[in-house]
Amino acid sequence: MDIQDKREDSLKVKPPKVMKLGLLILSCAFSFSGITGGPLLLKLYFVHGGGKKWLSSWLQTSGFPVMIIPLAILYFRRDPSLPKTEFFASRKLLFYASLIGIVQGINNVMYSYGLSFLPVSTSALLYTTQLVFTSFVSFVWIKQKFTPYSINAIAVIILGSVLLGITRSSDRPPGVTNSQYLLGFFLSIASAAIIAVILVGTQVAFAKANQAMTYPIALQFQVCLCFFATVSCTIGGLINKDFMELEKEASEFDLGTRTYYFVLVSNMVVWQLLFIGRMGTIFCSSSLFAGVVSATILPFSQIAAVLTFHENFSGEKGMALALTLWGFASYFYGSYR
Repeated sequence: MDIQDKREDSLKVKPPKVMKLGLLILSCAFSFSGITGGPLLLKLYFVHGGGKKWLSSWLQTSGFPVMIIPLAILYFRRDPSLPKTEFFASRKLLFYASLIGIVQGINNVMYSYGLSFLPVSTSALLYTTQLVFTSFVSFVWIKQKFTPYSINAIAVIILGSVLLGITRSSDRPPGVTNSQYLLGFFLSIASAAIIAVILVGTQVAFAKANQAMTYPIALQFQVCLCFFATVSCTIGGLINKDFMELEKEASEFDLGTRTYYFVLVSNMVVWQLLFIGRMGTIFCSSSLFAGVVSATILPFSQIAAVLTFHENFSGEKGMALALTLWGFASYFYGSYR
């Protein structure tokens, strides 16, 4: 164990094992809901008449006030004998959250543009490269060790992405040009890389916070992160006038006006489940494990997209999925060894 690991362990308040396991399972369940439901709802917006990229980016983090509810419950159920200062995040930690939040806002835009030009199933497969980038960033930033199994996992996942890129002509949605497809392809991979930086950056922020890390403090970190990401997308949306004429877009939505607003609100809630789950996973384990959980759930997102939007599941996608599952199996086996 290196110095950084010892320092991080000394600053993290460790709950009882049963409670920690329960919180980890709940966080993984939230991640599953967000990773499978978020892209589907966002694509539903694009498919049936929505076209505002900054609005769709804004939806991904603007539901952060939902997290005030569990924070309020935790606040009133805290140990009254402890000082209030131990419940609230430090200014230093919130500063780190604001910086990461701005990066998250940029990622929201890139992800929205990528998904608007790609089938959800393809986007989900490309997002599995997140595990590759998380491993690399962890190696560079926090000295995460590589094994032959993790190297093999990275290699086969990259091969799956290359396979999708080569066969893009058979996967391009109607009305999407070849240049738009390529833009969506590379923006999706770049978005996966940024998520890796966010995951590892969050773990580093926890380690450098100079205060005991508790779950309420981790939630406050996430609220601050989403707030600044939302502000970034709001500024971009106002400049691009994406928040203008929402009623007109709602009236032109294929599924009706009520469904339009239901889709927007559902997007806000589901993405917050993803963020709460991701933060809880990092708190209970590590950023790399959060990346592994996300990458493991993504194939389910692909299957859900094929069932929901009747997307073409070509042989190339099947091979890419097989390579991805092979990579996951290799990574998990290496972790077991």
